[in-house]
This record gives sequence, structure tokens and C-alpha cells, in this order.
Amino acid sequence: MKLENKNVAILATDGFEKSELFEPMNALKNNGAAVHIISIKSGEIKSWDGDNWGESIKVDKTLNEVSESDYHTLVLPGGVFNPDSLRTNEDALAFIRSFFKSGKPVAAICHAPWLLISAGVIENRKITSYHSIKDDVINAGAEWSDEAVVVDHGLTTSRNPDDLPQFIEKVIEELCEGKHEDQVVNA
Repeated sequence: MKLENKNVAILATDGFEKSELFEPMNALKNNGAAVHIISIKSGEIKSWDGDNWGESIKVDKTLNEVSESDYHTLVLPGGVFNPDSLRTNEDALAFIRSFFKSGKPVAAICHAPWLLISAGVIENRKITSYHSIKDDVINAGAEWSDEAVVVDHGLTTSRNPDDLPQFIEKVIEELCEGKHEDQVVNA
């Protein structure tokens, strides 16, 4: 599956889980997609790798420089710090909601479903996440499932870095499929 002419936004900030950003980004680029790192700040953002700060990556664009219409899909890496910081930023939440409103695929792994909760887009959806936020997901009105990857009408979720091979495969598959009529925002 080649992804030429497909643009992907990866929304992240400091504290993203290193493998959950770099592995999907590299796979998407290797399949021909244009991938932009979008953040709430310019410059570089730093990963979390194991139990310490890891590799940094250059931010391509800040949220105030982009629109959902620029992209075909949105990828949300996890880590604890990253989604916890982004979920308090209304511009980040509006950017996420815009992908649901337009029916475009969204992918979230590990703790990133916190962003989906704060954006108000997971009620009545089936998803998975890192096990420690299972109660948060259920309390937000979603059905939680302990599976490597769950796809619900264009929304792809995975539990943790061990699930990256299956997660990446589904991200690419959903990107190839394009818009989903049932990918809607509940808020």
C-alpha cells in the first residue's frame, strides 16, 4: 500500500513515548506519506524513552499554522506527559475534533485516548488503551477492550508499544480507506 499524496499529522509535545511517534512516522514515510510533526510549541520536542528523556524531534508546524483540511489522517502517540499536557490545550482538542467532524481517520496509542476523552469524541465507541486509563475510557462512555488494536469506524487504538506492528498496519490501512461516514464527533 503506497501512500503518495497522503498527508499525515502527528500531534505531540514534550514527553511523547519515543517508539509511539518514531515507528509510525518512519513506516508512513517509508510508504510514501508526507508526515508533519504538529505541536503546541515550535522548535523541538523531547521524547520519553523508558525511564528518562530520549531523542528530540523537530516540530514541522505549530497548531496555529495548520488545519485538519491539510491532512488525511491524525496520529496521536502516547506517553504520560504528552497527552496530559495536550489535553488541557483547547487548540489541540479542537484540532482532534475537526478530524472526527470531517470523517477522517484518527489513531491513538497508549495514554493518547486521554486526548480523545478530553475532546469528547469517544462516547459510544469501542477502543483500547494503556490498561491504567481503562476506567477513564469507560467513564467517558466508551467500551474498553483488551486487544492489541481496535478499529471503530476510522478510529484506531492500541494499548502500548508492544502493539506497534499491528497499530501501524491498521493506521496505514485506514489511511488508504480514507473518510468514514460513521467517524463522527459526539461533542
